[in-house]
Amino acid sequence: MRCGVGRQRLAARNAHLDVVDLLGPPRTGSLVYGMDKIDTWGAVSNRSTIDVLGWTTGDRLHIVLLGGSVVAHRDETGAFTMGTKPYFVVPAAVRHRNGLHCRDLVLMAADPNHDVLVVHPLAALDTMITTYHASLTN
Repeated sequence: MRCGVGRQRLAARNAHLDVVDLLGPPRTGSLVYGMDKIDTWGAVSNRSTIDVLGWTTGDRLHIVLLGGSVVAHRDETGAFTMGTKPYFVVPAAVRHRNGLHCRDLVLMAADPNHDVLVVHPLAALDTMITTYHASLTN
């Protein structure tokens, strides 16, 4: 199967929300994790991560690439829109800049307390786990 390039373009604009602050401690509540493969159109369909956020058809999203991971949050001025199915679509421009391809496995982390979804490629997960394992010996 040949991979598609997607239909949406990455908007060149600044977020109204400082996503770096959203990702830092202290955390309240728990994150919901899921793994899925990116499909031909860039969709990842781990339903539990989308359901916990409550994102629905027509919700506007702001999507950025941050340190190798894709960060999305609802924003009424967002350049992207949730479709009719409960899937999150990684825009083609973001996939290309991040080197993500169809059939790549990703880790999705949903933070319902901050209304944020982070999609991590396996390379980022490798770095996180390696760093954690190194901390165990200190």
